[in-house]
Amino acid sequence: MKILLASQSPRRKELLLNLGFDFEVVKIDCEEILPGNIKIGEAAAYLSELKANAFRNLLEGEVLLTADTVVANDNKFLGKPKDENEAKEMLQSLSGKTHQVYTGITIKTLDKTITETDVADVEFDEISDEEINFYIKNYKPFDKAGSYGVQEWLGMSKIKKINGSFYTIMGLPTHLVYKILKEI
Repeated sequence: MKILLASQSPRRKELLLNLGFDFEVVKIDCEEILPGNIKIGEAAAYLSELKANAFRNLLEGEVLLTADTVVANDNKFLGKPKDENEAKEMLQSLSGKTHQVYTGITIKTLDKTITETDVADVEFDEISDEEINFYIKNYKPFDKAGSYGVQEWLGMSKIKKINGSFYTIMGLPTHLVYKILKEI
């Protein structure tokens, strides 16, 4: 089967490659808008399935993989920051607290669609304004939900504890992807 990864994320590409799968990257144009009443735990799966349903018709022998990651803190969504100020606000709100990272995946073939979500709790140590400014200036986390990458400096220096999969936080729950693709 030919795997189509519908993601421009270099992290997702790297993880799927390291799982041992050959794949082709495809682009999906899809406006990612959540319904106003959606529960935080359902948002990542909703967006992942939205992307999968926006893809052109699959061909026989093709498997489409879409994913979306949502960061939640105090029951509020933290998306990708629009600018430096928003990134700073997000990181200040995460400082010294535990938040949740949800990654939803959808794996779709001609005859079935499987959508699952994995969640991880992330506990940050206190992050000073100086450290936040350093991180934003040097790592430019504007393409990351919650304004940080777990695999980058901020994750290495400030994450105290993770309850769940590191790879879910990175943007692809590899254990779920592997299990489902193996079954297909």
